[in-house]
Amino acid sequence: MCLAIPSKIIKIDGVEAEVEVGGVKKRANLTFIEKPAIGDYVLMHAGFAIKKISDKDARETLDIWDKLK
Repeated sequence: MCLAIPSKIIKIDGVEAEVEVGGVKKRANLTFIEKPAIGDYVLMHAGFAIKKISDKDARETLDIWDKLK
């Protein structure tokens, strides 16, 4: 089973971005994202941002993750 984690784009440098999830910053490839922008939430898998999601959906998912810890 694979999990895609909601992450927030905080910096963009070409097709690479710095994203943050749970206070942890990671690098992400943005090749699959149309018009990425700082502040967007994306689903991350294996170092790639694979889909934009709404702030509401991201927060709901992250709240569920927090409850499972």
